[in-house]
Amino acid sequence: MSLSNVSADLIWEITRSQNSYLVKRTSGGGVQFSRDPLNLTNKHSRKYAGFVNDKAVGVVPGEKGGVVVTTKKAGSITKPSARYTRAFGANKTARKTYKAIARQVANYRPDLLKVAVARASAIRRSQRAVKPEPAQKLRGNAAKKAASA
Repeated sequence: MSLSNVSADLIWEITRSQNSYLVKRTSGGGVQFSRDPLNLTNKHSRKYAGFVNDKAVGVVPGEKGGVVVTTKKAGSITKPSARYTRAFGANKTARKTYKAIARQVANYRPDLLKVAVARASAIRRSQRAVKPEPAQKLRGNAAKKAASA
């Protein structure tokens, strides 16, 4: 969203109270969240706002599993189709996925490294199949009665 002659700070000051990604909640003390796909924490703050920053990182679930890391190119303001770079990590183990994300984000925005890996970890955890709970073992007198019967 940034233009070459407008600073990101000015854009944030203008749009921070009203933008399409802002979610205001009256419950919970008036907490504000963000639906920005390039916002890793979904907190409404200048540091994580992807539409304001020239360099932004987004981690979303992939269609066939895994995660998709999206980065924003700083110099492609006038070319919307070339503005974003996507990297897929579908058929990798979790550890390889986290390492690849850490490598990519460390060179791009090192302040978002832990947050990006944590987001990828949460997405991978949500994609795992749920294990069935085992039947509860009988203990004490109930176990003795079941064994003798």
